[in-house]
Amino acid sequence: MPHLTLHSPLGELTIFEEDGSIIALDWGRGAGAGTATPVLAAAKRQLDAYFDDPATPFDLPLAPAGTPFRRGVWEAMRAIPPGQVRSYGAIARALGSSARAVGGACGANPIPIIIPCHRIVGAGNALGGYSGGDGHDTKRYLLAHEQDAAAPH
Repeated sequence: MPHLTLHSPLGELTIFEEDGSIIALDWGRGAGAGTATPVLAAAKRQLDAYFDDPATPFDLPLAPAGTPFRRGVWEAMRAIPPGQVRSYGAIARALGSSARAVGGACGANPIPIIIPCHRIVGAGNALGGYSGGDGHDTKRYLLAHEQDAAAPH
């Protein structure tokens, strides 16, 4: 499966492609030599741009494997602008579901950062969980990175 590893402020990230779409982003180096397909090269450029300026939008073909409900949650996440957050409950109400089910979809997100599950927080802006990188420390970094960039200077 084509994949490409890049360096980021969070350490190495590996992006995976299948049939011309991004299907996963994992922390750490992928096994074997990476292949810089056009889609993976675009993903690397866009991730680099995100870490320079988190307002830079992602415009990549995505094909995350998941149930229709989870894909709906992931689409709702993608609609949250950088520097903003939504609660598990708010997403659940919008989708006619439960906060717990939204949390399950967040934890199953195969393309973190690009599908910004870090923008989902608990009630009262409690941090909530994060399954990528160093967990809560990674989520705090991503939220602070986006909020700093969104703050008026």
